[in-house]
Amino acid sequence: MVILVTGASGQLGQALQFIAGKYSGIQFHFCSSSDLDITKKQAIEDVFKATNPNFCVNAAAYTAVDKAESEPEKAHLINVDGAKNLAETCKFFNTTLIHVSTDFVFDGYKNLPYTEIDHTNPRGIYGKTKREGEQKIAENLIEHFIIRTSWLYSQFGNNFMKTMLRLAQDRDSLSVVNDQIGTPTNAIDLAEVIIKVIFSNSKNYGIYHFSNEGSASWYDFAKKIFEINQVNIDLKPILTSEFPTLAQRPKYSVLNKSKIKTEFKITIDTWEDSLVRT
Repeated sequence: MVILVTGASGQLGQALQFIAGKYSGIQFHFCSSSDLDITKKQAIEDVFKATNPNFCVNAAAYTAVDKAESEPEKAHLINVDGAKNLAETCKFFNTTLIHVSTDFVFDGYKNLPYTEIDHTNPRGIYGKTKREGEQKIAENLIEHFIIRTSWLYSQFGNNFMKTMLRLAQDRDSLSVVNDQIGTPTNAIDLAEVIIKVIFSNSKNYGIYHFSNEGSASWYDFAKKIFEINQVNIDLKPILTSEFPTLAQRPKYSVLNKSKIKTEFKITIDTWEDSLVRT
């Protein structure tokens, strides 16, 4: 089996590389943005011709949530046009696409975990482009799995966990938002689930939600990070209104994982247990 992974230098791409050695029956081809620019369709076709993948895992994305507000064209080019290019190429080469999306497609006004059929209403450019990317894939390719995830972290790349630990080296106190609720997701757990989807031979294509179990505020997440790493710091909860950002974020974006657990017969660790293993 041949799997092509785009965005190989990002968090998820690196997580997939980290676990790849466990799967000797898979021939992986990892392409960073410098190896493969998904905004250029001819470049995608050239890589597909060379590798002829059974599956393409699209881990490439524009993820700078606040910066996207001032760079909407760039975010659209990668998250929408790039996704469409991959879908069209996958269709031509009979390749199944696994595309990673986000909880930011929701507005956060709900107070129950979001299901795959809940109405989407993204509040910022990042969420809007990711939702439009989902739509372009669905319009152009039947054989696709879209996996929405949330609050991704790992030992790789830039993420909230690493930022907290870095800031704690230089500061005696930190203030973290306590009124945005979601679920931290270990990138390794997401990578393993993607492999399970591939091995399942499922034809139940469409949108799925995956995150670790449970819910937390960013303050809760930071508190647990410091507890596990035995960091002594004065951590203060604040409101979103006290920490304004360019992009609006959903106040509540916990994802309902019933569909993915049933279809692929998986159990999911709590975010706290998974964080301990990081």
